[in-house]
Amino acid sequence: MALTKAIPDLRAIASRFQIYGDFRDAAPHGTGHINDTYATVFNQSGSPVRYILQRINHHVFKDPPAVMQNISRVTAHVRRKLEEAGVAEVSRRVLTLVLTLDGQTWTQDAAENYWRCYLFIEHARTYDQIETVPHAFQAARAFGAFQTHLADLPAPRLLETIPEFHHTRRRFDNLRAAIQADACNRAAGVKREIQFCLEREAMVDVLLDLQARGQLPERVTHNDGKLNNVMLDDATGEGICVIDLDTVMPGLALYDFGDFCRTGTGRAIEDERDLSKVEMRLDFFEALVRGYLDSAGKVLNGTEKDHLAFSAGLITFETGLRFLTDHLQGDRYFKTHRENHNVDRARVQFKMVESFERNESALHRIVRDAGG
Repeated sequence: MALTKAIPDLRAIASRFQIYGDFRDAAPHGTGHINDTYATVFNQSGSPVRYILQRINHHVFKDPPAVMQNISRVTAHVRRKLEEAGVAEVSRRVLTLVLTLDGQTWTQDAAENYWRCYLFIEHARTYDQIETVPHAFQAARAFGAFQTHLADLPAPRLLETIPEFHHTRRRFDNLRAAIQADACNRAAGVKREIQFCLEREAMVDVLLDLQARGQLPERVTHNDGKLNNVMLDDATGEGICVIDLDTVMPGLALYDFGDFCRTGTGRAIEDERDLSKVEMRLDFFEALVRGYLDSAGKVLNGTEKDHLAFSAGLITFETGLRFLTDHLQGDRYFKTHRENHNVDRARVQFKMVESFERNESALHRIVRDAGG
C-alpha cells in the first residue's frame, strides 16, 4: 500500500504508545529526506513534555520490523555501556524508544504505515551546516564513540535494512543502468555530470577490494554518517547523541568517516546552486580527524587509518552517484522540492569531490599528524 502523505491523526497515533498526560499539539520536525518526523507535546501534571513520533518510509526501508529490531538492540547496548561507565544523563546520550501499549517498538496505522516513538532530547540540537571547528570535532568524536560502543555488540549479526547500502560498485552500476534506460528522458541534460562519474569508476572498488582481502574488518556502523545526525548540547557544544539509526547495520568504519567529511567540511548547503561557494575546508577536516580518532582510534586498524582521507572523496562521490541516479529515475528516493533538485545536490557532491582531490596531499598529512 502506498505511503500516506497527508498529515496524519497524530493524537490517535500517539495514543498507541505508553505516553502519559494530555495531548496538546504536534508539528513537523527536522529536515530529513526519508521519514516523516513530528514533535508532539503532552501536558504532564502541568508541564509540557515532548516526544518524537516518526513514520518510517516503508518504500525505502522495506522491512520496518527489522529496522526496529536493530535499533532496539543497538540502543540497549549503548545504554548499558554508558551506564557501566557511570555516564550522567544517559537518556540524553542514546535514543530511548517509547514502547506501544502492548510492549512493541512500533505500530501500524489503518493505512499500514509504520510508526515509532522516542523521548525528545531537550536542550540539544542538530546542525544541517556545521558552523564551527569545535562543532566538527565534537560531532566526529560522538560518531567515533558510537562505533566504539558497538564494537563488542554480541551476536547475532545485525540485519541489513538496506542491502548493499554503501556498495560503491553497485551504486556505480545502478547509475550506468539508469543512464542506459533513461526512463524519464533526462540523460541529455546531465551529460557533464555523467562524464564526471564515468571518469572516476576506478575509485569505487578500492575499499571493497581491501575488505575482500581481509584488510578492512566489518563493523557495526551508522552508514548514514551525516553530521546532522549528531545532537550537540546547547550549553556546552558537546556531541551527546547519535540519531537517525535506521541504517545502523554491518558496514565499514570508513563509510561513516567519509560521510563526516562530506557533510562536515563543506562551506555550502547540500543543494547549493552557486557552485562557487562549494569547497572543503582543511581546518574542519583536521577537526573531524582529531575528534574521530580521539574516540575511535583505539579500535581502528592501520588500513582503516591509512584510508581516512580517501574515504572523504569516495563517500562524497557515492552520494553524488545516488542523487544523479535518482534524478534519472524520476526522483523516487529522495524528497525533492523543486525542479532538478537532485541534480543540484549531485553537482554539489561532485564539486566537493574535486576539492578533496585538489587537497589530497594535505588531507593525508593531517591524518598522519593526528596519529592516523
